[in-house]
Amino acid sequence: MTISYTLEVANSRFGGFSKLLFRWKGSIYKLLYKEFIVFVVLYTMLSIVYRRLLTEEQKRLYAKVAQYCNRSTDLIPMSFVLGFYVTLIVNRWWAQYTSIPLPDQLMCVISSNIHGKDERGRILRRTLIRYANLSAVLILRSVSTRVLKRFPTMDHVVEAGFMTQDERKKFESLHSDFNKYWIPCVWFTNLAAQARRDGRIHDDVALRLLMDELNLYRAKCSMLFHYDWISIPLVYTQVVTIAVYSFFAFCLIGRQFLEPLEPGQEGDLDMYIPLSTLLQFFFYAGWLKVAEQIINPFGEDDDDFETNKLIDRNLQVSLLSVDDMYQNLPPAVKDKYWNESTAQPPYTTATAAETLKPSFLGSTFDMRMCEDTEQSQPMEPSPAVPRIQMPLLSRFFGAASPAISIKHLGPGPQGHPHLRRPRGDGGFPSPHPNCAEDPEAVACIEEEMEDKSQDSE
Repeated sequence: MTISYTLEVANSRFGGFSKLLFRWKGSIYKLLYKEFIVFVVLYTMLSIVYRRLLTEEQKRLYAKVAQYCNRSTDLIPMSFVLGFYVTLIVNRWWAQYTSIPLPDQLMCVISSNIHGKDERGRILRRTLIRYANLSAVLILRSVSTRVLKRFPTMDHVVEAGFMTQDERKKFESLHSDFNKYWIPCVWFTNLAAQARRDGRIHDDVALRLLMDELNLYRAKCSMLFHYDWISIPLVYTQVVTIAVYSFFAFCLIGRQFLEPLEPGQEGDLDMYIPLSTLLQFFFYAGWLKVAEQIINPFGEDDDDFETNKLIDRNLQVSLLSVDDMYQNLPPAVKDKYWNESTAQPPYTTATAAETLKPSFLGSTFDMRMCEDTEQSQPMEPSPAVPRIQMPLLSRFFGAASPAISIKHLGPGPQGHPHLRRPRGDGGFPSPHPNCAEDPEAVACIEEEMEDKSQDSE
């Protein structure tokens, strides 16, 4: 069954994931322990041979081979090869789950558009939704080992109530070399057309809506079939597997603790247990085993999809919606907040603290503007100073306020442009009040500004 631990990680806390490390079912330990034991045994045997059975000359030769193998491990791009491969498989795994056909939308359309409280109307609704469930069972028998073990033959499908004997005869009389999961969908369309002719479906719009939902349902069945048919290219899987196995084959030889080649040479620390190599095996080989487990999620692994439970759920819910719930409505009454302008549902004691939290009104809602009164007051245009007409900037400042001209902008105390107020004599304060202004420079600037103003006019 699917291993779920969502509730245990609902809140982040100290050591939250650490508690998950001690689970066995669905864990990496259960998935990897056999390969891990084989690797440890081979490493131990090779270490014993090197330490006890080889001569000094053989040890020197082995040391050279080990150094070569250790350097060769850097040539295999394990992180790139495994990372891309596992990412591709995880995306494919989730896409397969979203392709499982669920009758929820279809059953709502059937319940609302196939009318009639008599026996004929009830038969039509139940038959239509049964055809949809039958199509899902037929496709899941083709891709899921669990469903095939539950319904190994068509006799089991008939005995389970998804198909009648007459329907089975019709089904088997249609000879085709391909999968025939689509036959119940065709029965569905013909029966819906007959219901339209009989007046059970009131208009063509309702019939079109019913056909659209059926096509979406059938498309998901088709996607499951194609996911089962078209696998990830075998060459890619082989490349990744060979890369992992060859990497750790080099590690078996190259990660041994070696004696120094020369008598006076200092060797590495002999720890007997290659802890870093074992962790590397656990990560890389575990990554490969994860890909092996989820490459086909319709098997019988711990985290494969619960297809049999889905079949039970879909049949029960769909029959309830089209039969027992058809025109079986509770009375429509005034709600609790009928006379209240603002609905405020109550909180329990455990959630009372949430009422004290303010509502989010925008990231700039609490922003405080500058309190400088001179910068916040609007400016009046000075009659003594002509406005500078600039083609692009004048449009922008003119749209904002007709009282603002390009000359009214100057660097503020922090280097930002602010509005500046004119002096009483019609001029503007100097941006550097402590520095004396050059009269000739000022007169030259004013002449240039007047020339530009005349040219623009």
